[in-house]
Amino acid sequence: MARRYDYTSKDVQDVYDGPGGLLWEAVMGEQIHSGGPEATDRLAQALGLKPGLQVLDVCSALGAPARHLAQKYGVKVTGLDFTRTMLEKARERTKAAGLEHMITFVEGNALDMPFKANTFDVIWGQEAWCYVTDKELLARECYRVLKPGGKIGFTDWVVTGDIEEGLLAKLYESMAFPYMETFKGWQEVLQRAGFKILDAQDQTKEFARCFDEYKVMVEEKLKPAILENFGKDLFDFAVGLVNMWRDAAHAHKVGRGFYIGEK
Repeated sequence: MARRYDYTSKDVQDVYDGPGGLLWEAVMGEQIHSGGPEATDRLAQALGLKPGLQVLDVCSALGAPARHLAQKYGVKVTGLDFTRTMLEKARERTKAAGLEHMITFVEGNALDMPFKANTFDVIWGQEAWCYVTDKELLARECYRVLKPGGKIGFTDWVVTGDIEEGLLAKLYESMAFPYMETFKGWQEVLQRAGFKILDAQDQTKEFARCFDEYKVMVEEKLKPAILENFGKDLFDFAVGLVNMWRDAAHAHKVGRGFYIGEK
């Protein structure tokens, strides 16, 4: 069992209600996950999204993936998040995009979802569940609110190789992660919750290439804006964070897992 660190939902809210959320959007784009829209399309196509399906985006942040899915695939999306700043911005941007009739955002806890059982056709997540303090309970909640025969599809930051405890602690501290699952561990969590695994991919090589891009963004392209808007301390923190994760990913110690399951 992965060791848990003392980072809570409040720590995550502080990151995304503060300058951390703004910085991540500047570096990673509005979708706030590695790979951008292309990664979103890959997951959507693996799930077979089509018009009329009811999708629950768990930890929906700014709602950019939800808007992408609604516009491109014609699905109805419910976004669930507990960070008010993210929810406010998600609603504003969704209204501006004219997609309020297809997307609803709900404030709530992923470990106690405010939905009835057997409600959704698809459960969706992109690189956010590493913040959740209890992956086992999260998986059970996803299973509960998913319709029989429905699918779960998500990507997440995972441990993909041998990694020393000291480095892992620093990585978690940099992101306020309570813990990450291993690549194989997420598959076991899903199976214990009742899911059948349809696909699981270790996408660490692509994840590392994304951090090559983030390094350039932080150290070169965005440096003047970060220094002006956030100050030298946050710039130095961002440089250290990006390089630490980049090095660990290229060493295949941490990366991105891709999962598709069925109820």
